[in-house]
Parts: sequence; C-alpha cells; structure tokens
Amino acid sequence: MSRRTVILGLTVCAMMFAFSATANAQPINKIYRIGILGDAPPAGVEAFRRGLRELNWVEGHNITVDYRPHDGKRDLLPVLASEFVNMKVDIIVTPGTSMAVTAQKATTSIPIVMAAAADPVGAGLVASLARPGGNITGLSNVEVELNGKRLELLKETLPKLLRVAVLWRPGGQGNEQQMKQLESTARLLQLGLQKVGALEARDFDGAFSTMRKERAEALIMVTAPFFANYRETIVELAANIRLPAIYPQTDFVEAGGLMSYGLNAADPYRRAAVYVDKILKGAKPADLPVEQPKKFEFVVNLKTAKQIGLTIPPNVLARADRVIR
Repeated sequence: MSRRTVILGLTVCAMMFAFSATANAQPINKIYRIGILGDAPPAGVEAFRRGLRELNWVEGHNITVDYRPHDGKRDLLPVLASEFVNMKVDIIVTPGTSMAVTAQKATTSIPIVMAAAADPVGAGLVASLARPGGNITGLSNVEVELNGKRLELLKETLPKLLRVAVLWRPGGQGNEQQMKQLESTARLLQLGLQKVGALEARDFDGAFSTMRKERAEALIMVTAPFFANYRETIVELAANIRLPAIYPQTDFVEAGGLMSYGLNAADPYRRAAVYVDKILKGAKPADLPVEQPKKFEFVVNLKTAKQIGLTIPPNVLARADRVIR
C-alpha cells in the first residue's frame, strides 16, 4: 500500500470521526426556546421554571423561557403569538383557553402545551382528551364543572343567599363556557346572578362599585389568568364592601380572600413542564393525552370571615381541607 493511499485513508477517517462527533454534539449544545403566551400567575411561571429545572432543563444552558404577558389586552395576543412563530420557538405554553385558541390560529406546526384550558374539546383545541390529534396537548382545568360546586358552597355558607355577583371577562371563550355552567347551577339553586365584567385593571373599581349599588350578597369569580395577576386588588375590594366571596384558587385565600375551591395555582404549570420535557425528547403532542386534575382543595380563611362579620357554618367548616385562622 502506497504512502499516499495511507494518508488519504487516514484523512477520510478523521473527517468521518469529526462529522460524527459534531452530529452527536448538536442536541447537547442546542438551546431550546419556550414561549409563554399571555398572562400567567407569578406562582405559575415560577412553578413552571422549577419544574423544568427538576427535569434537568437549565435556563441559559439548554433552554430559555420567554414569558410575554398581555395584561388582559386581548388584541395583543395575536401579535405576541406571531412574534413567537417568527422567532421559531420550539414550544408555546398557554395559561388559558383564549391564549391556546390564539396560538392554535397562529401555528399548526409548533407544539402548544396548555397549562390550563376550560373544556379543550368543546373549544376545538383537541379532537379528544385521550388522542388530541394535532399540535396541542397539556392540561384541562375542568373549571366549567368546578364553578357549579363553588356556587353550591356559597349557598351552604349563606343559606339565605338570593343574589350572587359574578366577576368575569366577557368575550373570552373559556369565560363564556364557565358562565353557562354558572347560569345552569344558579337556576337549580334558585339564585339570581349579577354578571359584572372587567376587561382591564382599571375596570375593577367600577365593577365592585356596581356590586355594592346593586346589593350583591356574595361573589363568585370565574377562572381567568388575568384575574390571578390582580388577586390582592380583587380580595381587598371585596373586603372593603364586606362581600363574602369564593375564588377558584388557593392563592386568593392566602392573599386574604374568604374561601376557595379548586387547584393550587402552581400545580398545572409544574405539570406543563412535564409535557414540555416529553416533547423536547421526541414525543408528539398528538399522542400525549390531555391531563385532567383529580385533586381539589377547599380552603377557608377564618380571619377574613371575622373581618366581614360572617360565621362559617360548622358543616361547611368541617369539609375544609385547610383552615387559615
């Protein structure tokens, strides 16, 4: 074998080794980009980041998380979604139903993970919970069903209750679904509902002023990521007019609200990180079943009850999973 042939062979081998090493290194060196579209509670965003860290995704090393809230401005959502598509993010995470619908309109190729969506099948986001079938999967928050339970708890707490104010965001698909369930349950309980809308933070003062003027006897709030970002404001305004209220998440009660029935605000986002991990490792959203929560918590704040002059009936208090004294 000639010296020239040997050198040529060694060169080819070296080139093949270098190509193989480079190819194998690419997945390790890649930094995946995750976009969170729209308003999400601070506790949720932190839980999502913590969940990623627990799964060995480290920001700045192998992943980046770009959180872009819209502060309740719905016309801003399509703009933010388009930005994520143009940036070619690897996954879009959506905090609520409207955000998921907006992301769905923006892309059919980028995977979308719902941190929470009310009735994703009814909203047209997935074909079924077991087989989503498209580029969307994640978690359903079953808020449509839970609002009926919250209304029942209010009635048990206030047996003479006749008129309940509903703080909601008109026009949002998830909010509309929740309102229909509330109206159905209210008819069964023979309760009148006073629908009070709030689209932006500046609407809260007027909303609670309307509740006071129209003599609302209690308050229920539909689940909306936007409201979660203003929980201290909402809780304070309810306390100012001594209005008994039940909220969808425990962090409202921890902020001074009277009662809550639902999920811990952080849990869905921690679970969303698991979906992101699976997709980045090769799973297809179409094949990942939508998860429904199974554990709900009823929390009562006796400090707030005392402040507004309300006695919680013993039978209601006995059902609480947690009591803040």
